[in-house]
Amino acid sequence: MTTLGQYLVEALESLGVGHVFGIPGVHNLELYRALPQSRIRHVTGRHEQGLGFMADGYARASGRPGVCFTITGPGLTNIATAMGQAHQDSIPMLVISSQNRRDESGEGRGFLHELPGQAAIAGEVSGLARRIAAPAELPEALTEAFRMFALARPRPAYIEIPRDLLASRVRGLPLPEVRSQARARPAAAAAVTAAVGALNEARRPVLLVGGGAIGAAAEVRRMAELLDAPVVMTVNGRGILPPGHPLAVPYSPSLAPVRALIAGADVVLAVGTELGPTDYDMYGLRPFPPPARLLRIDIDEAQTSRNAAPAVALRGDARATLEAILGCELGGARRRSGASRAATACAKSVAALTRAMRAQIGFLEVIRENVPGALLVGDSTQPVYAGNLGFAAATPGSWFNSATGFGSLGYALPASTGASLGAPARPVVCLVGDGGLQFTLGELGVPRDVNAWVAIVVWNNRGYSEIRTSMVAAGIEPSGVEVVPPDFALLARAYGYAHRRLGSLSALRKACRSFAARRQVVIFEIKAEAFE
Repeated sequence: MTTLGQYLVEALESLGVGHVFGIPGVHNLELYRALPQSRIRHVTGRHEQGLGFMADGYARASGRPGVCFTITGPGLTNIATAMGQAHQDSIPMLVISSQNRRDESGEGRGFLHELPGQAAIAGEVSGLARRIAAPAELPEALTEAFRMFALARPRPAYIEIPRDLLASRVRGLPLPEVRSQARARPAAAAAVTAAVGALNEARRPVLLVGGGAIGAAAEVRRMAELLDAPVVMTVNGRGILPPGHPLAVPYSPSLAPVRALIAGADVVLAVGTELGPTDYDMYGLRPFPPPARLLRIDIDEAQTSRNAAPAVALRGDARATLEAILGCELGGARRRSGASRAATACAKSVAALTRAMRAQIGFLEVIRENVPGALLVGDSTQPVYAGNLGFAAATPGSWFNSATGFGSLGYALPASTGASLGAPARPVVCLVGDGGLQFTLGELGVPRDVNAWVAIVVWNNRGYSEIRTSMVAAGIEPSGVEVVPPDFALLARAYGYAHRRLGSLSALRKACRSFAARRQVVIFEIKAEAFE
């Protein structure tokens, strides 16, 4: 016989979990009993919010769910912010939390970490939240969670287990069965037929692709080239077409020239994108006008009609549905104007950006060109905001950040560590401001612990500069934004990291090449005023 906690570790191994991000505590000790004998690598964070961000970055880089162990009460409330970010961005994350003993829960008697309604709180930032009331429920809960990750819109799953159940003896529990599940399915045949008919009639088609299309990059490219259609990539969709592709539009649909391109289309095919405000109306100036004839592919049925009602809704996996459309008789004569329309939208978008934004995008391009294969992981900071408006990522999934969706600060440092563990052969560039870094500064020790390959690029403008700018624009005297940063050189020395202060593109170029040639953790402190 084993304990339920030991069974859980065995079950996670059977599901292919290789890493768990956690912090042990007196309430979740039983989660750790079997870990030393397992093949799972435990990564210890410094705060549960950091754990969640690490799991998020790991999931995006590896394509596998990020798994976290937390304690009762504050463990859940601390990680809830990271769960919210993952929920908004459709990232697969499994949070396993302890709970007070069954005879201690729900009575408000003041037990350690007592939090009535803990599962209900988690449910607000989860696609699935389950409280285990008996050991036999755990295999089913794990199966349900991993089925969601594989076959539905991936969002955080939350499972809480009372302490007495974790320590209880169990025998004969079946291992979760997920790998035997059918592959993700395409949209219904009737919807595919309707979409093919609309696309064959199109003379000025446009594709909108988001994070839900990352796994279908090859199919998107085939579709775009067959239809001669410009491809507008949202923040999480950047890189689906590579830089320089004649149909690529790596500019935000918040920009007027990109909106004009979309408005000029007679058919718009949206793939794996919410059409949500943080991509399509980034600064809250004017709602995105829905296209006249919209076809939407989304794995989430509710999402196929949210924000904009489609002429044809295709509920299904992006790759499988595009394959189904491409398998039909698709093509026909049409004007060869796609590259010209894309080029016009790109040129006008560049002109619509401020001088500072263009300089910051140039800063990002130097990193992209001099750190081959890099994952660029961003926080809510000025060059990331600029990049979200117009940075062309090298490959799908190589540009992601917390400046959209939930909009968390402090994301980039722990997410970069997770990304390095998820894709250990690739360098990771963490893009973070001096203010945002201080939200999760305690996680600075974790890259050293796990031998990560991360360049921590600190955009140092000595405070919350973006908020200061917003205050001035609103006629508010700046207050509370002068946050004096620490001495990053001393911090780097304390953790044994290299440190460079950089104030020019040539210095950045040289530093990036050095980082790309050597696996290390380094802090690049950027003099922000040099790139504004």
